[in-house]
Amino acid sequence: MRRCARGWSSSSMASDGGEPRGTPRSGLARLFNAEPAEMPAVLSGFALLFFVFASYLMLRPVRETFGIVGGVDNLAWLWTGTFVAMLCVVPIYGWVASRVPRRRLLPVLYTLCAAVLVAFAASLKFNPDDVWIARAFYVWMAVMNLFIISVAWSLMSDVFERDRGHRLFGPIAAGASLGGLTGPLLSLNLIERVGEPGLLLISAGILLLGLASVRFLLGWRDRMGPRTDVPPPERIAGSVWAGLTLILKSRYLLMIAAFILLLVTSTTFLYFEQARIVEANFPDRTAQTQVFATIDTAVQSLTILIQVFFTGQLAKRLGVTVLLVAVPVTMMFGYGLLALAATFPVLVFVMVVRRVGDYALVAPGREMLFTPLDAETKYKAKNAIDTAVFRGGDVMAGWIHTGIAAIGSSAAVFLAGVIAAGAWAAVGLAIGRRHDREPARR
Repeated sequence: MRRCARGWSSSSMASDGGEPRGTPRSGLARLFNAEPAEMPAVLSGFALLFFVFASYLMLRPVRETFGIVGGVDNLAWLWTGTFVAMLCVVPIYGWVASRVPRRRLLPVLYTLCAAVLVAFAASLKFNPDDVWIARAFYVWMAVMNLFIISVAWSLMSDVFERDRGHRLFGPIAAGASLGGLTGPLLSLNLIERVGEPGLLLISAGILLLGLASVRFLLGWRDRMGPRTDVPPPERIAGSVWAGLTLILKSRYLLMIAAFILLLVTSTTFLYFEQARIVEANFPDRTAQTQVFATIDTAVQSLTILIQVFFTGQLAKRLGVTVLLVAVPVTMMFGYGLLALAATFPVLVFVMVVRRVGDYALVAPGREMLFTPLDAETKYKAKNAIDTAVFRGGDVMAGWIHTGIAAIGSSAAVFLAGVIAAGAWAAVGLAIGRRHDREPARR
């Protein structure tokens, strides 16, 4: 019996991916709905996402502080620079990624990002008040997001194809949630002890820890071999321009694009006002980083709770419409409250509600809008919306805010926020009802 249990003969293979039949599953494997041979890969995937998200999100409070250092009035320029940098980097990255095997690409990218963080740490150590270092780091963080987070998710898709992905992505993604909570906590508790350069060095070290998981996952995929019972996924080519063309031809996709533009307009106004209010209340950079880390910690904690206990039930019982409309309606009242009392406690309350709602409700609802579409339309249109529409909308909203703030007061900005949130809710209601009523007619 032991020989049979340990053997890897064809007669002992399960039909769903070459796992040995009859091998008892541990309690953890049963909890994760994984086969015994899959558990090392699941744990490695969990660890990789934990390290990546902890590394990145422990620097987000530093980035927000550097946005203030670069000048609150210059945030629109920083966002424009970020947009231009992404337009330059994304095609280059796509060209390299299509030609270099992931086995070589991922270690190089992660090592490069860690080296850049070390270089920034050294620069900040010797020039802590250099505003251009702060601005460069602010833009770099967007590029780093592409290099480490997007690539990590792509690796998960490569290693855990189709049916494995459906079973295992839940517990693997929990690593991202835990890392997203750990990162801000590290910033909050370490910024006074090690300063900004120290946080960057710690982040670089955490990121490099993920390389062991990358190597293991790539080796595990090679050892397991191709799945003979699962057809290979189709490769869909298409540029952002192809996606924009599809959007212009479809009223449904235009409504999604309008929803995204109004979303980023509403959130950008609040983001810029957050920077202004934090700067006014906390002139010290360390205190600013702690404030942003505290907000991030609260957001990540509440998001995990709502996603686990409420998001799925709300979508199942009340439909996608509720997920899309709840946050913009709440933001209408939030902006109105800020117009009456633009104080720091009110800002924190509105900001946390907005971000938690975005992560826990709007983001899942937004992804559900693409489910009825065919694979090609979904891939091309979503790619265009996630890049051109999202980032272009950020820049547009940033300059609109700058213009309103230049000719009016904060109250005028908040009034514009109420209007944008109202339009956002109206579009969300229309597209959500269409999705819930006619799910098969795309």
